[in-house]
Amino acid sequence: MKKIAFIFPGQGSQYSGMGKFLYDNFIHAREVFDAAEDILKLDIKGLCFENRGDKINLTEYTQPAILVTSIAAWRILLNEGIISDIVAGHSLGEYSALIAAGGASFTQTLPVVQNRGRLMQDAVPENKGMMAAILGLRKEIVIEVCSAASGYGIVSPANYNTNEQIVIAGEIDAVNKAMDFAKERGAKKVITLNVSVPSHSPLMDISAKRLSHILDNINFSNLNIPLITNVDAKTVVSSSEIKDSLIRQLTNPVRWNESMSFLINEGYDTFVEVGPGRVLSGLQKRIAREMDKEVNVLNVEDVDSFNKTVEVIKKSDGINANS
Repeated sequence: MKKIAFIFPGQGSQYSGMGKFLYDNFIHAREVFDAAEDILKLDIKGLCFENRGDKINLTEYTQPAILVTSIAAWRILLNEGIISDIVAGHSLGEYSALIAAGGASFTQTLPVVQNRGRLMQDAVPENKGMMAAILGLRKEIVIEVCSAASGYGIVSPANYNTNEQIVIAGEIDAVNKAMDFAKERGAKKVITLNVSVPSHSPLMDISAKRLSHILDNINFSNLNIPLITNVDAKTVVSSSEIKDSLIRQLTNPVRWNESMSFLINEGYDTFVEVGPGRVLSGLQKRIAREMDKEVNVLNVEDVDSFNKTVEVIKKSDGINANS
C-alpha cells in the first residue's frame, strides 16, 4: 500500500487558464469556484481562466486564486476516493493543506488568504523589496552570504527548496549585494524573481502581527490527518498549534527541503501536487534524487493529470481505475 502525501503549491505557480479544465469537467470543481465567488464577491473564474483585469500576478488576487484552484483539484480527488495520509503546502499552499486536513473550512479560510495577500503587498513600499534564487550553494554558505550583505540592509534566506536551490528575500540593495557575494562564492546561477513582496523575511513583521488578529476569528479544528508545517518542518495535528505556525511562517523561511526529506525518510513514496503548475513536482524529484531515493511524483491540475493520478494510485492499490 502506498503512503501518499498531498502537497499544495504556493505563489509563483499561477497561470492564466488554471482550473478551467477542472471547472468544465467536474461538478465538484464547479461548486468550489462558484462558492468562492459568493464568498469573495470577486470574479474568480474570470481571474483564473482568462486573467481578466490582468490581476493574476497581483498578490492579493494571486493567493485566493491559487487556493481556489487547489481546493477544486483536491475536491475531485476526494470524490474519487483518493485521500492522503499527510499534507503539506508551500507558503500559501499551507492554507490549502490546512483545509484538506480538516483544520479549517474553505469558507473561513478563503477571505483570510485574500487579506493575507493584501497585508503582504502593503507591508513593503513598491521598489523596496525583492527576492532572488541562488542555485548551487549549500545552506550554510547562503546564510553566510546573507550575513555578509546585511550591512546594506535586511536580507535573509526565505525558502530552503532543495539542498542547492535557496531563495533569499529582503531590501533591494542588500539582496543585490548578497547575489554578488553568492556569485563570488561559486553559485551556479543567481536569478532575480519577478515578485515585489519579500516573503518569509523580517520585512513581513507588521503583516504577521495584523494577520494574527485576523486569525483570531478562525475556529481551527484538530486535524484529521497530520500537516507538516513550513516554519518547523514537523507534523502538527492539534488546533492549538496551527495559528502560531501560520503567523511565524510569514517572517521565517519555508523549510521545504527539510519537510520533504522528512516525509521520504518516513516512507512516503507517492507525492501528489494538488493545484496549478508543477513547481513542487520538480522540487520533489530533485530532493529525492539528492537523497538517492525513488518516489512517485504526480499532479492534478487538469483532466489529463487527474486521470493519470487516479489510474496510478488505484492500480498501485489493486483497485480497478474504472470502478
